[in-house]
Amino acid sequence: MRVGAYAVIGPDVVLEAGVEVRPHALITGRTRIGARTRIFPFAVLGEEPQDKSFSGEATELLIGADNVLREHVTIHVGTVKGGGCTRIGDDNFIMNGVHIAHDVQLGSHVIVASQVAIAGHAEIQDFAVIGGLSGVHQHARVGESAMVGALTGLTLDAPPFSLVSGERGPLRGVNVVGLRRRNFPREVRREIKRAYQLLFWSRLRLEEAIERVRGGEFVSPEVARLVSFIENSTRGVSR
Repeated sequence: MRVGAYAVIGPDVVLEAGVEVRPHALITGRTRIGARTRIFPFAVLGEEPQDKSFSGEATELLIGADNVLREHVTIHVGTVKGGGCTRIGDDNFIMNGVHIAHDVQLGSHVIVASQVAIAGHAEIQDFAVIGGLSGVHQHARVGESAMVGALTGLTLDAPPFSLVSGERGPLRGVNVVGLRRRNFPREVRREIKRAYQLLFWSRLRLEEAIERVRGGEFVSPEVARLVSFIENSTRGVSR
């Protein structure tokens, strides 16, 4: 473990083996940082949430292993009404100036580009990519391997394997580059594309399209996860 000059580490902070804290970083609150995570100058982790209802409850921030948190990243502890925990998975690359608010649940292998703001209670699933200067609305979800283009204001859920971009985050297509990078077999990539054609670009009502996808033609677990994501949406899905 290495801690640079002028870094401040609070009394309730736990740093696991191999953590590197660069100069002038602040880590406070009930915060645990996983092994080999690197924290760059002026990052602020574990401060109180920007929520008027918060009154000093014992909530926490849990950050996994092998993360990179660049300059001026801010990540706050959770709130009681949000479950009490802001959680960051493993092997995430969080670029400079990113704000991750209270109670966010961010998975693993995620890339968040510079100056992104992720509002409270949002969920970012594994392998998602969020382009620079974007904003994610409270309670919105970004599905696995979804790509959110730069300068997007995402107000609805971005479905798994999608490409969304622009004002309000409309659906632009399938994130084919992301699928290749995860080394999905060709037949799985074809199934995902066919499922998207039925769910989003056919003339069927969404409920009818879901029933068609469930009809037995699609066998991959990835398509099953896509359908489950859509059915469990509370904000609605980008179309």
